Order: sequence, then structure tokens, then C-alpha cells
Amino acid sequence: MKNLTLDRRGFLATTALAGTAFLPAATVARASDGGGYVFEVTKTEDEWRAILTNDQYDILRDNGTEWPGSSAYWDDYAEGAFHCAGCDLHVYDSEWRVELDKGWVFFAHAQPNAVLTDIDKAANYSMNPDNKRTLMEVHCRRCGGHMGHIVNIERQMVHCINGTSLNRKTKST
Repeated sequence: MKNLTLDRRGFLATTALAGTAFLPAATVARASDGGGYVFEVTKTEDEWRAILTNDQYDILRDNGTEWPGSSAYWDDYAEGAFHCAGCDLHVYDSEWRVELDKGWVFFAHAQPNAVLTDIDKAANYSMNPDNKRTLMEVHCRRCGGHMGHIVNIERQMVHCINGTSLNRKTKST
């Protein structure tokens, strides 16, 4: 058995995904390759780089992962609406936050029609070639930006999201 570095993908790869058969069937190709799905918001690489920080670009456009505990939101449970940092689509609400001390932002649900899922082939094949567990990626439905994964933690299916992919806005009453 190979030793895995416990980075986010390693952590997710060790998480059982029982129940993924019950996830929605909609999938999306990686944000970087398009895969035939036409997103409402499309930009050239230069246009994305002009509006995103380097960290946001790495996560949203190159399917990267932030370091555990590096996002401003991971342990900040203030109320608000979470929007995609790439296209400003309202994707999550604070009322669906799940408190897990794992270093990322967790939600029980996304907003309706806000995210699409995909199989994370990077984690499945290149990162873990001897153990072909499937990880489900979460992407913004409007721009295709990679946000995180759907995982089973403590017997809960949750959205494990890179806080860097989000902008929190105060909810108006």
C-alpha cells in the first residue's frame, strides 16, 4: 500500500462515497476543456486571469485545491449568500453550512440549478491509480468553475468547497 500525502485530494480519496448513485445525473466537463457543454459565461484565459486572483484562477479554471484552513470562510459561519467568484452566481446559502473542522467550507445543499457535477478523473486516476474510488466534483453551473467535491463525512453527504471559489454577500432582508 502506498503512503498518501494527506492533502485535500488524499483526504477526499479516503472518504467513502456511498450513495453517489443517488446524485443528480447532470455532469460537466472540466472547466478548462469545455467538453461540449455550453456555459452561459465564457471567457478567454486572458479574460479569466484579468478578473480572478491567481488562487481563484488555479481553483476555478485549473481544478486546483486550496490548502486546508487557508480560506477566510472555512471557520467563519457568519450569515450570507455565497456566490461563485468567477461569475457571481448565487450557489450556496449560510443556512445550509455544515460545521466540520476539516479546513474547507461544507454545505448540505447547493441552491437549486446552481451546480453541476463531474467525475474527478485527476483524483481518480493519476492521484490514486491503485485505488479507483470515484470523487464527484462540483462546478458552477453558469461558468463551469471548479468549486470542490461532494463527499461522505461523518455519515453525511456534503459539498466540500474551496472557500477561494466563493464570495460571501450579506443577505438583504
